[in-house]
Amino acid sequence: MTAHLFDLNGKTALVTGAAQGLGLAMATGLAQAGAQVVLNDIQEVKLCTEVARIGAAGFRVHAFPFDVSNSAQIQERVPAIEREVGPIDILVNNAGIHRRGPIEHLPEAAWREVLDTNLSGAFFMAKQVVRGMIERRSGKIINICSVMSEVGRPTVAAYMASKGGLKMLTKAMAVEWAKHNIQVNGIGPGWMATEMNRPLMENPELDAWVRSRVPAGRYGDPADMVGIAIYLASSASNFVTGQVIYLDGGTLATL
Repeated sequence: MTAHLFDLNGKTALVTGAAQGLGLAMATGLAQAGAQVVLNDIQEVKLCTEVARIGAAGFRVHAFPFDVSNSAQIQERVPAIEREVGPIDILVNNAGIHRRGPIEHLPEAAWREVLDTNLSGAFFMAKQVVRGMIERRSGKIINICSVMSEVGRPTVAAYMASKGGLKMLTKAMAVEWAKHNIQVNGIGPGWMATEMNRPLMENPELDAWVRSRVPAGRYGDPADMVGIAIYLASSASNFVTGQVIYLDGGTLATL
């Protein structure tokens, strides 16, 4: 009887960084929940391949490759999406990169690249998309944060700074746009089985450390993101805003 709360039929969702990993899993899940989905990534060939695969399964899906760290591209491509596909009801700011290294040796270019993509990209995307949401007095924005929004470890300073900033940007957006009936929330994944974490997974010592650190004893699967994404994109979360839900197998609950 309550299935309608999670029904996304009639909605259009834009997911950034969706050519693989978490973004692809969430985009596929939103499509399965009834949404028309727009996948974005800078990896154009891979993006179009995945869009063709999802479309072949009978879902309404579109590919729009562009760089979320480039505000000029966003100002051009987001209006094009709304002209060609329709108003964006759901925005998932998932695009993200990682550049590891000790702070004292981290190149300035690497620092800026991570902040520009992970933090500024979400700001630019939301700033552009929210205009239509404000006019329609309805919208859902989901920012993909991280357990690194709360805690850290050596060699990931740029990533930590970007995800910590994104947590607070999520709260800022939530309090400013709640009056327009727009809900802004975050999802904070822990260690997930993605390409970004392949260096950890392929290093026996680091892999064992990660598994020992997570009470669930495993990496998260990208498919684990789907339920929370659907919840935050649906009417089931209409009175939830400014929150970050951590998907970490219990990592933040233990010392």
